[in-house]
Amino acid sequence: MMLSFAFCGILPPSWKRFSALVRWSTMAETAARREGAGRLFWERDGCMADITEVDYIWKNGELVPWAEATCHVLSHSLHYGSGVFEGIRCYKVPDEDKSFVFRLRDHMERLHRSCKIAQIDLPYSVDELMDATLEVIRANKLPACYIRPLVYRGYGVMGVDPTGAPVDVVIAVWPWDAYLGADALENGVAVGISSWRQRSSNAIPPAVKATASYMNSILAKMEAKAHGYAEAIMLNEAGLVCEGTGENLFIVRNGVLSTPPLSDGLLEGITRDTVLCLADDLEIPAVEESLTRSDLYIADEVFMTGSAAELTPVGSVDGRVIGKPGEITRALQDRFFDLVYGRIDEYADWLTEV
Repeated sequence: MMLSFAFCGILPPSWKRFSALVRWSTMAETAARREGAGRLFWERDGCMADITEVDYIWKNGELVPWAEATCHVLSHSLHYGSGVFEGIRCYKVPDEDKSFVFRLRDHMERLHRSCKIAQIDLPYSVDELMDATLEVIRANKLPACYIRPLVYRGYGVMGVDPTGAPVDVVIAVWPWDAYLGADALENGVAVGISSWRQRSSNAIPPAVKATASYMNSILAKMEAKAHGYAEAIMLNEAGLVCEGTGENLFIVRNGVLSTPPLSDGLLEGITRDTVLCLADDLEIPAVEESLTRSDLYIADEVFMTGSAAELTPVGSVDGRVIGKPGEITRALQDRFFDLVYGRIDEYADWLTEV
């Protein structure tokens, strides 16, 4: 059984064992090919995306035991993708008994904006959602964790029209280390340009972080893994660089930091905004400009940003080697972690102590 390769005509790694593009893949999982019943299966020898069960999930105003935080199989969002969500991180300060949630208010404000665009009546204020987040972290006794608020249309109606479906709100927390693998932050990852395009602004607005928005991200991610890459980069319908499957993108060339503008169809990332602020602090020239795939190939440095991915360097794009994380990437990475660990007083307002 053969698959066609859409990533720039670059010959992929051996089918026998995938380890994303020679030395530049640092994924915690390696794909192994095995065939059965005419299908292709993928086995992981890491646990990058495995969920670690904790005690409680906050749901509709109360703490619910983990195993009881369920929904009906006929819930509207399960069938039509009519939910919105956020991804947030809580960091434990090294060598201290102190933890901070990073930009919690900004995330909950974006959740409210997503609900407004999706016409979902969110029954909790930003402050109430912030309090609920701290409550569930403390209840689970987690010094550091990933935080997933989700607002979805529940059980009650069927059909595309969601009118009358109840709105359910959950906040789940669990331990989650480096999103793209154990060594990704240090050594970088291999990425490939996907054949799947990012949705257009008039199809699903990029300003809404909706569950439905991620179908093409799923397709692009699976394609990337099938070709031996750790992550995919999606272009928009005009062929310009948009974003990763769950990350914004930056390049460095001749000492200038560049990132695609929001008008090119990407999510208004909170970590993206953070990096632009930190670049200003470090007097690194930064511009928002449209980028082509060739700009990625000839960049001096490339990195991806997101609440899950944090600030992950890219070692190669479509087999074109970028190299080890560069000076500007390292400087921004170091300042980012100084920020989330509470070492920069001017950004204290971005940290909510648990």
